[in-house]
Amino acid sequence: MKILLMEDDLILNEIIEEHLLEKGHEVVSTFAGNEAEELLYSQKFDLLLLDVNVPEIRGFDLLSDLRKNNIKTPAIFLTSLNLTDDIERGFQSGCDDYIKKPFELKELDIRINNIKRIFNISSSNQIELSTTMVLDADNLLVIKESEEIHLSKKEIEVLLYFIRNKNKIISVEELSSNVWVYEESPNASTIRTYIKNLRKILEENMITNIRGVGYRFNSK
Repeated sequence: MKILLMEDDLILNEIIEEHLLEKGHEVVSTFAGNEAEELLYSQKFDLLLLDVNVPEIRGFDLLSDLRKNNIKTPAIFLTSLNLTDDIERGFQSGCDDYIKKPFELKELDIRINNIKRIFNISSSNQIELSTTMVLDADNLLVIKESEEIHLSKKEIEVLLYFIRNKNKIISVEELSSNVWVYEESPNASTIRTYIKNLRKILEENMITNIRGVGYRFNSK
């Protein structure tokens, strides 16, 4: 997983980063909200680990702005703010989990693994789509009954977004905001063409069109 770590305590930042690297994650660490914001609009991440009381832009405000811009990268707050009102505000700002400091690194691992399970994030980027179909994202392939079908990088990214948001209705606008975050957004017809191509490759009704609303990836 590629993880953005925002923690302004230098020692704790180093401890967490070193631990995550040992676990095989790719880590980009930062110490302030404005630095994190720049990174978030120039790179893609699988998970955000965010302290709250950091310089420039607080964690709550940073995540709230991301969610308003329809960026749904999973996020966990790591914070000493432990009042019920703080926890409530954290979830209202759009976090997926909330860890109170101090915490053990094993607890962090457990929470990260839970996020991976919920959002179907695979370290190897191989995802079983059905009993006869596997997505190999690293090699830009769908393997369907032993047949290798090559996809474009963007088709893979669209499919991964659907998988991570399975059984939810996803609009064309949401896809544009999250898959083309750091690029010029294509027009709606281009995005629909990507989806049309995927639907031809995948099993019938794996991606369904909810007329006038968007699309839904139906998990098996």
